[in-house]
Amino acid sequence: MNRKVIPIFFACDDNFVKFTIVSLCSIKQNASRDYDYVVYVLHTGITETMQNKLYGLQDDNFTVIFRDVTDYLYSIADKLPIRDYYSKTTYYRVFIAEMYPEYDKAIYIDSDTVVQGDISELYETDIGDCYVGACHEQAMVQVDEFGTYVERVIGIDRNNFFNAGLLLINCVEFREHMILDKFVHYLKEYTFVVTQDEDYLNLICKDHVYWLDQRWNTEVFGEIPYPVDEAKMIHYIMVNKPWHYADCRMGDIFWSYAEKTCVYDEIKQILDNYPDEKKERDAQSAKNLVQLAVDETARPDNFKKRRDKEKDQGRVAILEKIKEYERDGRFDEDVEEDPPTIPLGPDDIDYLRRSPLDRAKSVAAFAAARRFVNKLIADRKFIIKEIRGLENLASPAGGAVLTCNHFNAFDSFAMQMAFDAAKFKKKKLYRVIREGNYTSFPGFYGFLMKNCNTLPLSSNHKTLRKFMEATDTILSRGDYVLVYPEQSMWWNYRKPKPLKNGAFTFAARNDVPVVPCFITMADTDIVDDDGFFVQEYTIHISEPIVPDKTLSYSKRVQALSDENYRIWRQIYEKEYGMPLIYDTEKTDDRKQ
Repeated sequence: MNRKVIPIFFACDDNFVKFTIVSLCSIKQNASRDYDYVVYVLHTGITETMQNKLYGLQDDNFTVIFRDVTDYLYSIADKLPIRDYYSKTTYYRVFIAEMYPEYDKAIYIDSDTVVQGDISELYETDIGDCYVGACHEQAMVQVDEFGTYVERVIGIDRNNFFNAGLLLINCVEFREHMILDKFVHYLKEYTFVVTQDEDYLNLICKDHVYWLDQRWNTEVFGEIPYPVDEAKMIHYIMVNKPWHYADCRMGDIFWSYAEKTCVYDEIKQILDNYPDEKKERDAQSAKNLVQLAVDETARPDNFKKRRDKEKDQGRVAILEKIKEYERDGRFDEDVEEDPPTIPLGPDDIDYLRRSPLDRAKSVAAFAAARRFVNKLIADRKFIIKEIRGLENLASPAGGAVLTCNHFNAFDSFAMQMAFDAAKFKKKKLYRVIREGNYTSFPGFYGFLMKNCNTLPLSSNHKTLRKFMEATDTILSRGDYVLVYPEQSMWWNYRKPKPLKNGAFTFAARNDVPVVPCFITMADTDIVDDDGFFVQEYTIHISEPIVPDKTLSYSKRVQALSDENYRIWRQIYEKEYGMPLIYDTEKTDDRKQ
């Protein structure tokens, strides 16, 4: 019977291969026998004696292959910028996709691990088009100095940094997106010294990580929020090695597997002979690593600071202003200058566009907008990866209020494309905009603002009453109204901001559902004119929220708002793989 083959990769030297033997022993004991496993050990010099010991673990399901990568490294020597690259076995994981083109995906595991779960379950995880499946790095989450380092030097949120000791590698995506070439490029550009190859991989794979259940990389570090017997893999990171410390946490699990191997006596001898001076050195090295992270963060020319200098300084200033506003809790204020607001009088607008001229302008504006968006798409400046939950958009029989997070002038185009994808025969989409965007925007954008079914809010009381009457009419006849309940637009801001009640007032007032829509972003490989990565959008359309008529009007509005925010938060935390924490909260936590 032909069984499915699962490739598993280790990378080690002659000194560390004995721990690879323990890790593989644990994998064998817990792996499903419905698969065949090919275990590759990448190295540049493991003795025949040690190879034979690992070969002893072979059976009908497990095959062991040693691959000396020396020749491969010399074949790409002209690409490699650092001389000690050859000795850094942890870097070898980057080569797997290129060295083994026959595999669509592969598992990489560090040798300082034991696996209590069925490795085939990990392999069968569908990670879509993500580059890797990985788990969060707890050192970055739990130690502020490390978290600050990755945020201020690499430019990645501390809650979105993965540990590279276990990777489910999407080899197809690695090859298609030339991960090895990018790795070499960044090696030449900057030397990361804290977690080295892990820093590079996180930089390259940012926004393209499938977050595995944390139990698949249970690090012997800090707090562990679940029982040890639930850990599918235990990772003895940093200086937490059971073969150095008899009291190492979860060390008994390591030894339970080590005892079953031919290298048990060798490893036990290492433990018995590990001197106090080396233990003192370990303690000092742990402190040094924290200090190194602090020093790298403080460097005036660190990676992120260099990159920011190369980017459009206007955008950099906006991002800094966003951080300031978030820390201050000023979520409803725009960070960019709005056009001056010219008050809109009641005679200056027909919200329902009843005249033939207004309808003709609307047709022309939508045609121009479609041409503009099609050009953006063709030039790869506007990318929609996926629309999820399209059926939820079409489910309300009558009118509905759509909500969306506001992070870019183009997010309105994204919502229009989602609306068009629903292929409504009669429904129309209207969007609520600022008064100044209607009265003061010049040129092409001003034409679109005035004529693409927009509903400008007005500071004029009589015009506002006309706005409310028009909104009621639009919803009562079964059309949709798009509202940005965050009120402010923050460029490429990914978190949902606190919501204003306007959208939910419209829904409660007209007894129509709210359809929460939330757009998530991911960096692409494309750099825009300002030096930033073009974002790839996924539009999430959730099930409609129906107003609860048993509640009072004010409580009905608040209930709609609370549920909308809960849904947005849930999407954010699931898609980005991190808790929703505002800098205001982090600042308060650190003061306590």
